[in-house]
Amino acid sequence: MAIRWGSYKVANLYDELLEKAGKPREHASHLCEYLRALSDKDINELKAASDSAIHTMGVTFRVYHQEEGSIDRAWPFDIVPRLIDANEWSGIEKGLKQRIKALNMFIDDLYNDQNIIKDGVFPASMLKKSKNFLEECRGFSPANGVWANICGSDLVRDNQGKVYVLEDNLRVPSGVSYMLENRQVMKRVFPEMFQKYNILPVDDYPSHLYDMLAEMSPRKIEEPEIVVLTPGIYNSAYFEHAYLAQQMGAELVEGSDLVVEDDDCVYMRTINGLARVDVIYRRIDDWFIDPEVFAEDSLLGVPGLIRAWKAGNVGLANAPGSGVADDKVVYAYVPKIIEYYLKEEAILANVPTYKCNEKSEREYVLENIANMVVKPANESGGYGMLIGPHASEAEHEKFRKLIKADPRNYVAQPMLTLSTAPTMVNTRVEPRHLDLRPFILSGKDIKVTMGGLTRVALEKGSMVVNSSQGGGSKDTWIVDMEEQ
Repeated sequence: MAIRWGSYKVANLYDELLEKAGKPREHASHLCEYLRALSDKDINELKAASDSAIHTMGVTFRVYHQEEGSIDRAWPFDIVPRLIDANEWSGIEKGLKQRIKALNMFIDDLYNDQNIIKDGVFPASMLKKSKNFLEECRGFSPANGVWANICGSDLVRDNQGKVYVLEDNLRVPSGVSYMLENRQVMKRVFPEMFQKYNILPVDDYPSHLYDMLAEMSPRKIEEPEIVVLTPGIYNSAYFEHAYLAQQMGAELVEGSDLVVEDDDCVYMRTINGLARVDVIYRRIDDWFIDPEVFAEDSLLGVPGLIRAWKAGNVGLANAPGSGVADDKVVYAYVPKIIEYYLKEEAILANVPTYKCNEKSEREYVLENIANMVVKPANESGGYGMLIGPHASEAEHEKFRKLIKADPRNYVAQPMLTLSTAPTMVNTRVEPRHLDLRPFILSGKDIKVTMGGLTRVALEKGSMVVNSSQGGGSKDTWIVDMEEQ
């Protein structure tokens, strides 16, 4: 037999499937028993089936290589799923809803009354130096007061099994299409497991996304015109843009396909002439969406789009300016933000975070940088980080200088030992570290995906899970044990 759970090492780590060597967690027992019965030949056939499904479905992601430019690669997928008990997930879901509700109230307050600053809870200096606060959005509130309609919050467990929010992605979060495609692959590869388990669905996400976007329509009509605005085929997330448009029955458009007319309404160019657009799910960064307001030389956006949005003639998701809360320094204040707006304690904990703009915390980081993870405030995808325990003294010194030169731009966190899950290496399983990105939709109501995109570090011992940095993914099963 290829998989011997008795020799699977889980010492001093929290593993998602096993309590200890040879002992699966209760909600993973059926899966572990099934995997244990597989031969090397069976495993190779299952892996080949998943590779074939990914190829047939055209699931790709784009990476940028210094020498070769952009490269499309098949989505790296591991056939061993990650399982979470539905009872535990219920608490996580409540925590995510609480978090995004407070963050949307925070954003709306910053662009209007700024009471959180007046009351001394959030420093004015933080806002003044924010790269993502847009003065052009002052005095405005979008539909339902919701700025970040789509959020992807990254969750991790430490080696004791405690769940933390690692960061919030509120600008143009990506990855949901891979969550959906991972499920389709698994249904082809392990159909019998979907009979053994009551696995909560994720494939209703496109319909929930459509309904949430439709709520934003300024015209109260039965079928509003919804479009997905993409930067184009060379964008790393283009597969997702096209996939979501197709799943929702929406048009996939580029900036040149849209025009704002003298009535401050947005129209789409079609073979039958101009057609009114009601809602835009935009996958373009703020700086490029409207050359009348932001980057004058942008060819990706639509001249006049902000004017149409502020006139109330088109819905934009996510709203321009929502990135003010997508800041790793703001992240450090989220527990206080929740307490301020909701009068509640945070259900989900932050990773302990040191703000380098505060003198005492900065000095601690500079002295202990070899044991810290240092992150710039507004980078994503794992770029611009220092992982202190894995870096050289020269890299430590480089980041000390960067922090001293611009303290507002950096935070630091102790390096967590992330939880692991069994991951296929040839025909055996080995523990690999992982995280989880659930997706939260906010409109009149808040909906959380039943699971999310599990990203896994395929390299042994690595904590870097991003696909752009060599990571892969797993399907995430929220299993209802009470309904078995």
